[in-house]
Amino acid sequence: MQILQYLINGISIGAVYAIIALGYTMVYGIAKMLNFAHGDVIMVGAYISFCVTNYLGLPAALSVAAAVVVCTLLGIAIEGLAYKPLRGTPSLAVLITAIGVSYFLQNAAQLIWSSSPKNFTSVVAMEPISLADGQLVITGEVLLTVCVSALVMVGLTLFTGKTRTGKAMRAVSEDRAAAQLMGINVNRTISTTFAIGSALAAVAGVLLCSTVPTLMPTTGSMPGIRAFTAAVFGGIGSIPGAMLGGILLGIIETFSKAYLSTQFSDAIVFSVLIIILLVKPAGLLGKQIQEKV
Repeated sequence: MQILQYLINGISIGAVYAIIALGYTMVYGIAKMLNFAHGDVIMVGAYISFCVTNYLGLPAALSVAAAVVVCTLLGIAIEGLAYKPLRGTPSLAVLITAIGVSYFLQNAAQLIWSSSPKNFTSVVAMEPISLADGQLVITGEVLLTVCVSALVMVGLTLFTGKTRTGKAMRAVSEDRAAAQLMGINVNRTISTTFAIGSALAAVAGVLLCSTVPTLMPTTGSMPGIRAFTAAVFGGIGSIPGAMLGGILLGIIETFSKAYLSTQFSDAIVFSVLIIILLVKPAGLLGKQIQEKV
């Protein structure tokens, strides 16, 4: 029964990684860049939700909505001010800029909210479900996180496959120049992608802090790195791959902490990633693309 409890915990944290990884994979799949500031947008979303519930006294649902709105606008602003001027430049310049934006957001959060930890109140009011005479406990946070993660994956898959904007995103992903010649507004498409990714980051930040109720300016850093690992693990650019990679990463991390070592759990996770990439370089569900020269 204890193994089942570990499995449930792993799926729960993996579902959070999956939501974050979906943001990474959307931006990389469309804009072909790694937004390492994504983890800090998670932190901003969690702080906005915290402020709305604790300082304004508004319901949890409104705090989540406020976090989504603020992070969506923040994502559009980051893309427009930091990344848009660098299109066409070497990828190293974009990568360094992303790291700079990450440090800027962390230090801004520290100036606004200080570096002291905040106790985050869970947005889930559901009572835990106790099974097998209390040996197996499923919290409301676990159920909500898994359901939201599944809904987000299905929603993004339908959005990119069925809607006009989603098809424009796929066209930009395939060939940006050709898409522009066909009348697609590339700038607006990329901004929309960042908006969606940042909205997902806000949701992930609220769910993450509801599960682990400690909020700091560095809250999103390590989950962001693990979620990026999950995106690569599953096949970056693949929506189902991000979901699969996040769930598997959460399970591996939980079991390695429970049965091997809490200190070396990250090393174990990255070792598994290296092995997977040696066997399948594109990730579990990624597709190997051969470029013609």
